[in-house]
Amino acid sequence: MGASKFGLMALLTELGALQALLLVEHADQALLAYLAIHAPASGLLALAVYTLIPARQSKPRSSVLALLFSCIFFVPLLGFVGVIIGALLRHLLPRLRAPQRFTAVRLPDLDTHESSEKSSAGFRQAGVRQFLKNERAPVPQRLRAMVALSHAPSRIGSPVLRELLGDAEDDLRLLAYGLLDGREKHLNASIHDARQRLAASRDVAVRSTVAHQLAALYWELIYQGLVQGDLLDYAVGEALRHTETALQGLTDDPALHLQHGRLLQQLQRFDEADAAYRRARELGLPASRVVPYLAELAFARRDYVRVKTLLASMQDWEGLSRLQPVLRFWGHA
Repeated sequence: MGASKFGLMALLTELGALQALLLVEHADQALLAYLAIHAPASGLLALAVYTLIPARQSKPRSSVLALLFSCIFFVPLLGFVGVIIGALLRHLLPRLRAPQRFTAVRLPDLDTHESSEKSSAGFRQAGVRQFLKNERAPVPQRLRAMVALSHAPSRIGSPVLRELLGDAEDDLRLLAYGLLDGREKHLNASIHDARQRLAASRDVAVRSTVAHQLAALYWELIYQGLVQGDLLDYAVGEALRHTETALQGLTDDPALHLQHGRLLQQLQRFDEADAAYRRARELGLPASRVVPYLAELAFARRDYVRVKTLLASMQDWEGLSRLQPVLRFWGHA
């Protein structure tokens, strides 16, 4: 029988004992009648409460049952009610106090650098720089990120690799140096080959084409940050010289005029750079390719009114996500 059945029988029996106490007129007989019925009621209630006690706390069985029976029998009415209340509280309170299996917690700050499941194919160009600069990230993961970076366009990867030349980890420094050195050697080999072809050619059209290639190769050295200091000045000078050579035969090449302007701007020859940009625009180069450099040139000249005017013309252009912060700044200036 379950605890509920034992409890119900104990309650009914106890009510019978109370009725006998009230109906019998003689006090001694009434007490004897009450105790005679109250005893089995106490036993039934003791059994009901015992079934609710956890197994680890119900041993020894006879002693626990004797204690429950004594509390109920020798404290009439109050003992009966008290044990029922105690049993109910013992049964219900643990449920009330038990921790919830599922609770709402604040999401932790996500640190993708701590993930150990990334593969080299899983790194995106936008987050590689932050990952490689994170000293908490495991070195093997940073090495894999650097290998992934080697497949990125040079204009993105080379500046990041140059920053890593001062990293605290020897392996990262050596790998960064090796990747940069490999890129520089590849460009220098192409430059050497183009210079030989330029020296061997006497045709103006061919020389212009080869000079254009040479200028582009030198510009790659500059653009990728592979040359610094005196080597940078040398590369700019060579790129400008070959660009001007190429312009002798390719006077109507707008991209070549744009490159000419960027090299002149690098040398702070602003008036000549402005003329080169305007010529590129006249030859049909899209405004989206030229206006940003004109705005940069105006800023270098401290002509801020012209900067704002030029950038205002770019507000409705699409595909300028990287320039949006600049456009917003000057839009509120």
